[in-house]
Formats: sequence, C-alpha cells, structure tokens
Amino acid sequence: MELRTLYYFLMVAREENITRAAQQLHMGQPTLSRQLMQLEDEIGQQLLIRGKRKIQLTEAGMLLRRRAEEIIDLVDKTESELMNTHENLTGKIMIGIAECYTSQLFMPKVIKTFSQKYPEVTYDFYTGNADLIKERLDKGLIDIGVLLEPVDLEKYHYIRLPQKERWGIIVSNHHPLSQNEYVTSQELIDIPLLNTKRSIVQNEIASWFKNDYEKLHFIATYNFLSNIIPLVAEGLGSAITIEGAFYNHSQKNVKFIPFYPELLTGTVLVWKKHQTLSPLISQFIETIYHAINE
Repeated sequence: MELRTLYYFLMVAREENITRAAQQLHMGQPTLSRQLMQLEDEIGQQLLIRGKRKIQLTEAGMLLRRRAEEIIDLVDKTESELMNTHENLTGKIMIGIAECYTSQLFMPKVIKTFSQKYPEVTYDFYTGNADLIKERLDKGLIDIGVLLEPVDLEKYHYIRLPQKERWGIIVSNHHPLSQNEYVTSQELIDIPLLNTKRSIVQNEIASWFKNDYEKLHFIATYNFLSNIIPLVAEGLGSAITIEGAFYNHSQKNVKFIPFYPELLTGTVLVWKKHQTLSPLISQFIETIYHAINE
C-alpha cells in the first residue's frame, strides 16, 4: 500500500465524488478510478460504494479512512521534525489537553511566550479525557498531553503543573441545592447523578464519599461535559465534575457547587518515555519548565 494511494483515497472520501477529487488532485478521473480499484484489489475488500452522484464508504472504507488520516498526520509530523534545528524552529506541536483550568490559565500563556519567540510554529489541539489522550500519545499522533489526575504515568515522563482542580457538582439553577455554597456527601444521597466514565477517577471520587458512595443514585456516565450539560439544565440529574471543565462551557442555566470537605486533583504534562524528542518539542517542554519556575 503506497502513501500516494492513501492520499488519493482520502481525497475521494472527503469530496464524496471521484470527479471532484480528480480535479483537486490535478489528475484524470479514469486514472484516479484505476488507482482506487487497485487499492481495493490489494486490500481484498470493497472500500467505496459508487453511486451516480455520491461516493459512500463501506465499513472497511471507514476504517481505512481513520487509519490513513493517522498515517499521513504521522508522516507530515515526522518530516517537520527532521527539518527542525534549535536555531530555526518551525513545524507543528500537537497537544492533547483535558477540559480543566490549565487549558484556560496556564497553557495559553506558555503558548503565547513560545509563539513570540518562534512565530513560524503552529499548533494542533485535541481535547479528550486522559485515556483518549494517552491512546493518541502511544500512537505518536500527539506530542504532549495535559492530563487530569489520577492517571497511570508509568509509560510517560511528566511535569506536574501548578493548577489544582476542585471537584463538585453541576446543578440546574432550579435545583434545591443551587443556593448552596458547597455540598456534602450526605446531601447527594438519592439525587440523580451523572458520573465521569473513567474508572480510576470514579475510585478517587468513591474514596471521598466513603460509606455514602454505595447510597448514591447514578443514572449515567460521560466522558465530555458538553454532552451532559443540557441534561443538567433540564433538571434530569446533577453532574460530578471538576470546576475547570465547567467554566469551559456556558453557565447560563447551570451552576457549579464544590464539595465539602474539599476534594482537589492536579494536572500533569506528559510525553512518552524511550523516544527521541525533536528540537521543537524539547524547546517547548523547556519553556514550560521555565513558566512553572518563574
């Protein structure tokens, strides 16, 4: 399977039309069609459903599209890294970042400082929970990740970042607890709750609730807060979350209330062990060290 053919396939998948894809690639339609048929023969599966007006992907085609995008991103990233020197840093930094205060307060200042010194550097941000970010780190699809603790750091180098996150709940403005300054574990018994999907974080929360955890009424789990804020606003439940994630979203119809006693968690910047960092990524990590120690 040639890289060039993957580019052709992705263009057809994006345009959903062989004629338009051929125009974008500056090649003839018959030539492009032949390349795609050869790709299907090589793989041994049909990748495209050829309609009169629109091309659709088969299940195998959708899988290849995801993998081809990852492969091409990795190739582009590698080419950029090989061309970099410490004196002339260019290229793209691919950052995975959790929804937290660090993404609002600390990282923007670091990136501003770095961009002023190296204006030709660009950035690609991926938002996800720690499990999703680590998966992309392991595949080489992002360079560094900002993760919310607790998290397994065995495979990574890391820097502990200065921000701490408060845990609490998000409630509708009409909820009986909405006037509280804080909320205790006893007050959450029998209230419909939405909890984070990550099991390692669930364990941390369970430790805070102690014996009351078994009395809680969970109605759903989630991995992105944006998916469940509308449910909270409608009064269907209250979401357990960190404060920084809440302030990344609209606050019009909902309110964050911290736990009491306070439950805090940290954030870490991580990158893979046993790999040679490019000059660009090395310099960016050094900038973060300086920002923490200022």
